[in-house]
Amino acid sequence: MNQSIHLLIADDHALIREGLRKILSIEPRIHVVGEVADGQQAVEFCTHNVVDIVLMDINMPVMNGIEACRRIKELRPNIVIIALTIHDQDEYLFELIKHGISGYVLKDVDPNQLIQTILGAARGDSFIPPALTARVLAEFSRLTSGDHHDRKHQSLTDREIEVLRQLARGQSNKAIAKILYISEKTVKNHLTNIFNKIGVEDRTQAALYAIREKLVDL
Repeated sequence: MNQSIHLLIADDHALIREGLRKILSIEPRIHVVGEVADGQQAVEFCTHNVVDIVLMDINMPVMNGIEACRRIKELRPNIVIIALTIHDQDEYLFELIKHGISGYVLKDVDPNQLIQTILGAARGDSFIPPALTARVLAEFSRLTSGDHHDRKHQSLTDREIEVLRQLARGQSNKAIAKILYISEKTVKNHLTNIFNKIGVEDRTQAALYAIREKLVDL
């Protein structure tokens, strides 16, 4: 990945924004293009500027991060959003996943882990802390304990199902390519087809779909 990542920091605490900027300045591939103090400013900035990734706090004045995420994804669906928060409460995570976030990182995250999460998100990967992943899986298991199933995946080819299963296990595109003996470009093409067929917009939603439909054993 040689292209610079244009990143926006959205947090209502100036000291946190300054600290994040200093941490991210270590990585030459990440270019902080702006800082905003509330969700409304984040939406406006993304509307008028080139942004690849938003590092988004949840609790902000004027407009919170969840609503800002929803609006940004409606206006600019290609923008990647990573939630950065002190909260590990399930309802925040479920709402953000529903609106298409690519990562959920707690504010006590190791700086290197934060950088790697951003670089991974730029490649199309997603990240949710393992402890929170377990809660998500438990909740989806509870919600899908009945007999209702969405059969969109029946239109997937055998290869697409294999790719989807590997994605749900947390594998990156590079890892999937190695496991299935195909190129990364082929993996990306399969993922595009999978997303279209099952009606999702990103890797996180696709992984949760696979889990909900019991296409993968974790």
